[in-house]
Amino acid sequence: MFLAVDIGNTQTVIGLFKGENIVSRWRLSSGRERTEDEFTILLRGLLTPTGYGPGQFEGAAMSSVVPSVATALRSALEKLVQTKVLVVEPGIRTGMAIRIDNPHEVGADRVVNSVAARERYGAPAVVVDFGTATTFDVVDQEGAYIGGAIAPGLEVSMDALVSATAALRRVDLVEPRSVVGRGTVEAIQSGLLYGYAGLVDGILGRILKELETEPGRKVATVATGGIAPVVVALSELVNHLDPTLTLEGLRLIWELNL
Repeated sequence: MFLAVDIGNTQTVIGLFKGENIVSRWRLSSGRERTEDEFTILLRGLLTPTGYGPGQFEGAAMSSVVPSVATALRSALEKLVQTKVLVVEPGIRTGMAIRIDNPHEVGADRVVNSVAARERYGAPAVVVDFGTATTFDVVDQEGAYIGGAIAPGLEVSMDALVSATAALRRVDLVEPRSVVGRGTVEAIQSGLLYGYAGLVDGILGRILKELETEPGRKVATVATGGIAPVVVALSELVNHLDPTLTLEGLRLIWELNL
């Protein structure tokens, strides 16, 4: 058994693998104030129904964009798996060339996603990860990571709209009946969802034009992240929805570092 943990700014995703297959997956709030002991209790509570506990794991791997959470959760994980936890950071073997100006500044989750996309869908590929920020990450036809784009996430966009206006409020992120909203709620939903789908397709379209590929070679466009299904349903350029992409990337990198 193997545990993969991806710590995001807002949510943390945990995957339990048996061999190459995910048998359980959980999505939690990242809980920046949680202590090591709290994470230990939480992890045990999640795993107890699966029948697996301390000493039954081959290992664990983690990616994080929140250092304070990573420190506490890593210690809790090491108690559970009773072995060292692999943290994806500079110096870890990923099997992927990083061809950007400063390789040390790229987020671990972005590299992990790119590794998984190349393995599952081939190169070239573009990954769109819908989180607190929405990231676009590009793997060229040689299989190297060459950079991408970062935009405010959909939830962040809604929070900014609500906080800067007196009369508007948060809405459920579901597709309205039509682009022309028949009330304030539908108007906000239309602006957020159709506007965001336009942002995604706009950036993807520019990336695809800029990406050098051999004639006839297709580029895989892959979406992942909690809100991805809602936006992908409205996108014209995303051709794969993969909710376990990051967890799979962690498994691949862990195996590479055995």
